[in-house]
This record gives sequence, C-alpha cells and structure tokens, in this order.
Amino acid sequence: MEHQVYVPAPSARLRDALADPERVARAVPGLQQDAGAAPGTGRLKVRIGSHSITYRGALRVSARDDGSYAVDADATEARGTGEVRLALVLRLADADEGCEVTVTGTASVGGRAAELPAEAVEPAAARLLSRFVEGLGEAAPEAPAGPAPTVFETEVPPPSLAPGPAEPVEPVEVPIEEPLPEIFAEAAHARRTMIGRSAEEVDHAPPRGRYAPVPAPQTVASNPALRWAAPAAALALASAIVVTRALRRRR
Repeated sequence: MEHQVYVPAPSARLRDALADPERVARAVPGLQQDAGAAPGTGRLKVRIGSHSITYRGALRVSARDDGSYAVDADATEARGTGEVRLALVLRLADADEGCEVTVTGTASVGGRAAELPAEAVEPAAARLLSRFVEGLGEAAPEAPAGPAPTVFETEVPPPSLAPGPAEPVEPVEVPIEEPLPEIFAEAAHARRTMIGRSAEEVDHAPPRGRYAPVPAPQTVASNPALRWAAPAAALALASAIVVTRALRRRR
C-alpha cells in the first residue's frame, strides 16, 4: 500500500511524537490501552462499511537510519480468530507550512475483514492511517508534574490605589417625608394600641377601622314562653267578663 497525508505542523513535531511511545499511542484513534501494559497495547474497534470489528494487539514504532520510521502492528479479533499484521514505513518531508507524510508497506488480513469486499476495506484502512498521522501532529507532550507553588511563592499584585490623605466626607441631606395618608395613620394607631399585649392577642386581635368586618344583622327571636302567656291572659279576661255579667243579672 501507499498513502500520503499532509499535516499542518512542522516535521520536527512529528519526529518528537514518533520518538515518544505515549504520544504514538494517543495518536491512534479509538485505542483503549490496557492498564499496566506497554504503551500502544490495547483494544481498537475498526469500522469497515456497515461492520465493526474489535481487535486486540500492540503497535511499535522504531527509527531507521535513513530518517524514516518503521511501524509494526499485530492484532487478533476479540471475538474470533482472524489476525491482522502491518509492516509500514513512514517518511517525512517538509512542505509549505507543514509536513507531508508518505506511508508505504504491506498488510495481511484474515478472519472477518478478509471476507469483506476490497472496496470497503481499502477506504477504511486509508481513513485510519490519515487520522493516525494527523494525530501525531496534534499530540502534545504531557506537562511534567511538579510541586504546586506555595503561598509564599505566589506573586502579590501591587495595590491599585496609593495611600493619601483622607478626603472629607460631605454631609448628606435626608429629605423630610410628607405626612402619612389617612390609611397609614390608622395602621400606626393600631400598632400603638397593640404595644404591651401578648403575641397571641396581637395575632388574634380583630382588625379595626375601615378594615373591620361588618357584623351580621341580628334577628329578633320570639320567646317561646310568650306564646303560652297570651292565650292564658285572654282566657282570664273572658272569664272575668262572664262572671261580671252573671252577677249583674242576679241583682
């Protein structure tokens, strides 16, 4: 195979990345490195057409005498017996404000990837190589971990205002408020009358003034004893009249 990739970064940055196994591993798109293993060892999911194949293997980069770099990789399917082996050579050449990387080499594919059509495998391989080379130009070295600066090493900014004589403070005139309207006068009177009373009396005290509730009209209920007193008086009066008339006739 032969593939060319243009990277908008100087060739010195790519050479520094290829010399660092950690940066090479970070440049592989989608590589999940195994904890405690050598850099570049882990799992990689490759998308070929509508199929996804996960490989487990290792990637190694070594410098050659002619200034190029050899890339060797071998992996096996995580769920199968198919194997993939790569033997690539990377040559770097300075270009306009960047670097042009030429990738040549051979690849042997077995298993599920060998059963897929070449029209789907070749674009997937070219896309993976392009992203890998571009990642080399973007991979930056990790910042060395050092002790955090203490409070005494932190720079203190100078004061923004220089000390000077204190300026006299001008008095502020507070305008006299107008007399309260009648509605506020009633509220002030209600507060004055509640001073000295308990909290329960104040909370349950009925409102006064114009906000006092209108009492319901009282209905006059007749005494039930009067309903028996009136007929008794009328009967006594009638009896007296009858007795009087009887005595007059006897005379």
